[in-house]
Amino acid sequence: MPFEAQICGLPRENERMPSRLAVIAIDAVAPDVVADFWCAALGWTILEREPGGITIGDHARSWPMIDVFAVPEGKTVKNRLHFDLRPDGVSTSDELDRLLALGARRVDVGQSSDASWVVLADPEDNEFCLLSRTVQQLTEPG
Repeated sequence: MPFEAQICGLPRENERMPSRLAVIAIDAVAPDVVADFWCAALGWTILEREPGGITIGDHARSWPMIDVFAVPEGKTVKNRLHFDLRPDGVSTSDELDRLLALGARRVDVGQSSDASWVVLADPEDNEFCLLSRTVQQLTEPG
Protein backbone atom coordinates (compact mmCIF):
# COMPACT_ATOMS: atom_id res chain seq x y z
CA MET A 1 0.00 0.00 0.00
CA PRO A 2 1.54 3.37 -0.99
CA PHE A 3 2.24 5.93 1.70
CA GLU A 4 -0.34 8.66 1.81
CA ALA A 5 0.50 11.89 3.63
CA GLN A 6 -2.17 13.09 5.99
CA ILE A 7 -2.49 16.30 7.97
CA CYS A 8 -2.35 15.59 11.69
CA GLY A 9 -4.70 17.12 14.22
CA LEU A 10 -8.18 18.47 14.04
CA PRO A 11 -9.12 20.76 11.15
CA ARG A 12 -9.72 24.36 12.15
CA GLU A 13 -12.17 26.60 10.40
CA ASN A 14 -10.54 29.24 8.17
CA GLU A 15 -7.05 27.94 8.88
CA ARG A 16 -4.74 28.85 6.04
CA MET A 17 -1.40 27.34 7.02
CA PRO A 18 -0.09 25.39 9.99
CA SER A 19 3.00 26.52 11.83
CA ARG A 20 6.38 25.82 10.24
CA LEU A 21 9.39 24.48 12.05
CA ALA A 22 11.76 27.45 12.01
CA VAL A 23 14.51 26.81 14.55
CA ILE A 24 15.72 23.96 16.70
CA ALA A 25 17.50 25.11 19.86
CA ILE A 26 20.45 23.26 21.38
CA ASP A 27 21.89 24.18 24.79
CA ALA A 28 25.66 23.88 25.03
CA VAL A 29 28.45 24.62 27.48
CA ALA A 30 30.71 25.28 24.46
CA PRO A 31 28.41 26.68 21.74
CA ASP A 32 31.26 27.21 19.26
CA VAL A 33 32.24 23.54 19.42
CA VAL A 34 28.66 22.32 18.98
CA ALA A 35 27.90 24.83 16.19
CA ASP A 36 31.11 23.90 14.37
CA PHE A 37 30.27 20.17 14.62
CA TRP A 38 26.74 20.61 13.22
CA CYS A 39 27.95 22.97 10.47
CA ALA A 40 30.45 20.32 9.36
CA ALA A 41 27.97 17.44 9.72
CA LEU A 42 25.21 19.17 7.74
CA GLY A 43 27.29 21.24 5.32
CA TRP A 44 25.89 24.42 6.89
CA THR A 45 27.47 27.70 7.93
CA ILE A 46 27.26 30.11 10.83
CA LEU A 47 24.60 32.68 9.94
CA GLU A 48 24.62 34.87 13.07
CA ARG A 49 26.55 35.28 16.29
CA GLU A 50 25.01 37.09 19.21
CA PRO A 51 25.99 37.20 22.86
CA GLY A 52 25.11 33.78 24.21
CA GLY A 53 24.06 32.20 20.92
CA ILE A 54 24.97 31.11 17.42
CA THR A 55 22.55 30.50 14.54
CA ILE A 56 23.53 27.99 11.87
CA GLY A 57 21.80 26.99 8.66
CA ASP A 58 22.22 26.44 4.97
CA HIS A 59 23.44 29.20 2.66
CA ALA A 60 19.90 29.95 1.48
CA ARG A 61 18.81 30.59 5.10
CA SER A 62 15.98 28.11 4.64
CA TRP A 63 14.17 26.57 7.59
CA PRO A 64 14.75 24.96 9.93
CA MET A 65 17.87 26.52 11.34
CA ILE A 66 19.65 25.58 14.56
CA ASP A 67 20.33 28.00 17.42
CA VAL A 68 23.09 26.93 19.81
CA PHE A 69 22.78 28.72 23.16
CA ALA A 70 25.36 28.95 25.94
CA VAL A 71 24.30 27.38 29.23
CA PRO A 72 26.38 26.77 32.37
CA GLU A 73 25.42 23.13 32.90
CA GLY A 74 26.26 20.06 30.84
CA LYS A 75 23.77 17.49 29.58
CA THR A 76 22.75 14.94 32.23
CA VAL A 77 19.99 12.74 30.77
CA LYS A 78 19.02 11.18 27.43
CA ASN A 79 17.49 13.60 24.92
CA ARG A 80 13.72 13.47 24.54
CA LEU A 81 14.10 14.82 20.99
CA HIS A 82 16.89 14.03 18.56
CA PHE A 83 17.93 14.39 14.94
CA ASP A 84 17.83 11.49 12.47
CA LEU A 85 20.36 12.01 9.68
CA ARG A 86 20.17 10.26 6.33
CA PRO A 87 23.30 9.89 4.16
CA ASP A 88 23.03 11.81 0.90
CA GLY A 89 25.36 10.97 -1.99
CA VAL A 90 27.59 8.66 0.07
CA SER A 91 27.23 5.23 1.61
CA THR A 92 26.03 4.89 5.18
CA SER A 93 29.39 3.41 6.12
CA ASP A 94 31.30 6.35 4.62
CA GLU A 95 29.00 8.84 6.33
CA LEU A 96 29.45 7.08 9.68
CA ASP A 97 33.23 7.30 9.28
CA ARG A 98 32.95 11.00 8.39
CA LEU A 99 30.76 11.82 11.40
CA LEU A 100 33.09 9.94 13.74
CA ALA A 101 36.07 11.85 12.31
CA LEU A 102 34.20 15.13 12.98
CA GLY A 103 33.94 14.26 16.67
CA ALA A 104 30.77 12.19 16.98
CA ARG A 105 30.92 9.03 19.05
CA ARG A 106 28.81 5.91 19.25
CA VAL A 107 26.46 5.72 22.23
CA ASP A 108 24.14 3.12 23.68
CA VAL A 109 20.69 4.40 24.63
CA GLY A 110 19.19 0.93 24.84
CA GLN A 111 18.79 0.30 21.12
CA SER A 112 18.68 -3.34 20.03
CA SER A 113 21.77 -4.94 18.54
CA ASP A 114 19.94 -5.39 15.21
CA ALA A 115 18.74 -1.77 14.94
CA SER A 116 18.87 -0.43 11.39
CA TRP A 117 20.34 2.87 12.62
CA VAL A 118 23.44 3.92 14.51
CA VAL A 119 23.09 6.07 17.63
CA LEU A 120 25.76 8.73 17.93
CA ALA A 121 26.42 11.77 20.11
CA ASP A 122 27.78 15.19 19.21
CA PRO A 123 30.70 16.72 21.16
CA GLU A 124 28.40 17.61 24.09
CA ASP A 125 26.67 14.21 24.15
CA ASN A 126 23.45 15.20 22.34
CA GLU A 127 22.25 11.96 20.77
CA PHE A 128 21.38 11.68 17.11
CA CYS A 129 20.90 8.77 14.73
CA LEU A 130 22.39 7.89 11.38
CA LEU A 131 19.73 6.03 9.41
CA SER A 132 20.73 3.00 7.37
CA ARG A 133 19.09 3.88 4.05
CA THR A 134 20.51 6.73 1.99
CA VAL A 135 18.46 9.47 0.34
CA GLN A 136 19.13 7.80 -2.99
CA GLN A 137 17.88 4.41 -1.76
CA LEU A 138 14.62 6.04 -0.69
CA THR A 139 14.11 7.70 -4.07
CA GLU A 140 14.94 4.69 -6.25
CA PRO A 141 11.91 3.31 -8.08
CA GLY A 142 10.58 -0.06 -7.15
